[in-house]
Amino acid sequence: MRFAKWVFWIAGIWGFVVLAPLYFLREFIGTQDPPQVTHPEYFFGFVGVGLVWQFTFLLIASDPPRFRPIMIGAMLEKFVYVATVAILVAQHRASSKAGAGIVPDLLLGVLFVVAYFRTRALTPADRAVA
Repeated sequence: MRFAKWVFWIAGIWGFVVLAPLYFLREFIGTQDPPQVTHPEYFFGFVGVGLVWQFTFLLIASDPPRFRPIMIGAMLEKFVYVATVAILVAQHRASSKAGAGIVPDLLLGVLFVVAYFRTRALTPADRAVA
């Protein structure tokens, strides 16, 4: 359980540090990696959904056995993003820089799997007490 707490606390904090600044960097990103963002609703929507997941990671960290089932969603969040970017890079529709950017998410996804299996499931008796 202690392992899961640390993994999800680190993931949540890391995610807030990485994602929150994107709200203020849309034009900079377009300048550094053209073209400019032409559909801000997708860009800001991605950032917003990403930040909600960071909150969810912190929630899981607060009580891993209780929130163990949500760890499956956390794993999917990481692996779907990693697979999507990897496919786009393979099709030459995203830069290799984007491909390198998935490494932290891949690592966290693997750690989420380990945390899931190292966290015991609550028994019906445990649930009655909680």
